[in-house]
Amino acid sequence: MRIGVISDTHGLFDRAILRHFEGVDHIIHAGDIGGQSVIEQLKQIAPVTAVSGNVDGYEASGFQPEAVIELGGRRIAVRHILYEGGRLTSEGRAFLERERTHVCIFGHTHQPKAEWRGETLLFNPGSAGPKRFTLPRGLGILVIENGANTPTHIELGARPE
Repeated sequence: MRIGVISDTHGLFDRAILRHFEGVDHIIHAGDIGGQSVIEQLKQIAPVTAVSGNVDGYEASGFQPEAVIELGGRRIAVRHILYEGGRLTSEGRAFLERERTHVCIFGHTHQPKAEWRGETLLFNPGSAGPKRFTLPRGLGILVIENGANTPTHIELGARPE
């Protein structure tokens, strides 16, 4: 199973997403969506699971702040803020301990990350929205196969296509 992973679009739908997410089975958006039109365009590619972020106003956006889904036989948690200031937040830690999933997808920092915390893969695709700071723009692919989770970061150009 191939899952497109995206976060921090901030209202921007880069046409490069169409190419990179071609053939994915599902898309996960980890918040700071920036508008329903981004989700509608993603739904044209594959089914979407999305959570809200601080830019979305959390529940005011119509999306929950957290989600736990099962795809490819793996439990996947999604939460916008897991890290802040380079550190795992106390709320993020509590979420991980409570849900005990195989994978946790998150955003907020705009920094690509793939690391293990115990048995859980923590995966941040980076920001697919407008370029901010000196951080690269990006998204990710998560492949679930034979009980293994394989994350890949994809760097986008500095300017949207």
